[in-house]
Order: sequence, then C-alpha cells, then structure tokens
Amino acid sequence: MHELGIVFSIIKQVDGIAKKNNASSVKEVTLEIGEVSGIVPKYLTDCWKWAVDNRSEYMKGCELKIIPIKAKSFCESCEQSYDTVTYGKICPYCKSEKTYLLVGKDATIKNIGVTGI
Repeated sequence: MHELGIVFSIIKQVDGIAKKNNASSVKEVTLEIGEVSGIVPKYLTDCWKWAVDNRSEYMKGCELKIIPIKAKSFCESCEQSYDTVTYGKICPYCKSEKTYLLVGKDATIKNIGVTGI
C-alpha cells in the first residue's frame, strides 16, 4: 500500500504551504487523481483520516476531496483520442498501437482550503 507514503508526501507539502502563508489550519484538500495512477482512492482516504490527525500541525480534521480524472490516450496514426481504460493501448478507431497516454496517470493537489490567513 503506497497510499500512506503518498498521504505523508501531501501532508508535508500542504503543511509547508500553510506555514509559509501563516494559515491557522487547513480545512480541505482537493486532489485530482488519474484513473490509471495506481492510487486506490478508498485506501488513500483511509490513510488520510488517520494521518491528518496524527502527523500534521495544521491539518487535524482536514477533509480530503478527490476528483477522478479519466484516462485518455492519443493515436498518432489517426490522430484521435480515446478512453484508455476501455480500449487499452490499441486505438479503437484504426487499430494502431502507435498510441500514448494524454492524461490520467498523475495525482495533483488542485486546491487547499485554509483558515486564518
């Protein structure tokens, strides 16, 4: 379960941002998580609930919001984009394997809701 390590990394980043901006506390963090990122949202949420109350100066009780990002691939042969999870590496339009992932692999902090700035 690498989700705990991801949560620790997010907490470290958010704590640093809160400290730098003289925030009293962080009430909410919104993450965009790609469909093929390898992150299991349920595991991330479970780790989050424990970690924010035990590992953070600013984030006790902080809510985690997750925005899922659909994985999309692009075909270099026919220049069409398509749903990666449904079709995989083979383009559904022209059957080419000359494809690459456009979006859906990353996890990004989209928003941090703070109080007391």
